[in-house]
Amino acid sequence: MLLARDRIAEQSLGAKIGLTLAAAALIALGARVQVPFWPVPMTLQTLAVLVIAAGLGPRLGLAAMGAYMAAGLAGLPVFAGSPERGLGLAYLAGPTTGFLIGMALSMIVTGALAQGRGLGMRAVAMLAGTVAIYVPGLIWLSAFVPADRLLAVGVAPFILGDMVKIALGALALQAVTRRG
Repeated sequence: MLLARDRIAEQSLGAKIGLTLAAAALIALGARVQVPFWPVPMTLQTLAVLVIAAGLGPRLGLAAMGAYMAAGLAGLPVFAGSPERGLGLAYLAGPTTGFLIGMALSMIVTGALAQGRGLGMRAVAMLAGTVAIYVPGLIWLSAFVPADRLLAVGVAPFILGDMVKIALGALALQAVTRRG
């Protein structure tokens, strides 16, 4: 049985470009979908990032994130909370840019750790990818939030939702892998 990365490697350049653009669209869709959750509503963007990274690998995952960021920089309302929170560079001047940078880093970390692995290692890879999102996110956010409130604002409200997304993402990839 071919691994996902092996099947992708065998695809034509056109197919890889199409897959990359579809993945970028999935990231954008995930950013726009809000699910009622406690203590804050969650988007499905990080779920999309983690699944794309683990499923496609670091290179195509990073390309998808680059395409998504390019669309946002061009002024398309692909970022969570846009256009209300701004478009293009105006949005990127806000407090969440570090998390977007972290998502690009997460594509590399998650993609590299998850390739060819089973359910448990994919979940660990997604956890490492989530940490990769938080680190630059918190560094950037520190310019907007006092240090003593940083974890309360930038991590605590999102941890439970992120753990649910890691579990769902790892299980979804396991189901796809078994069918493939």
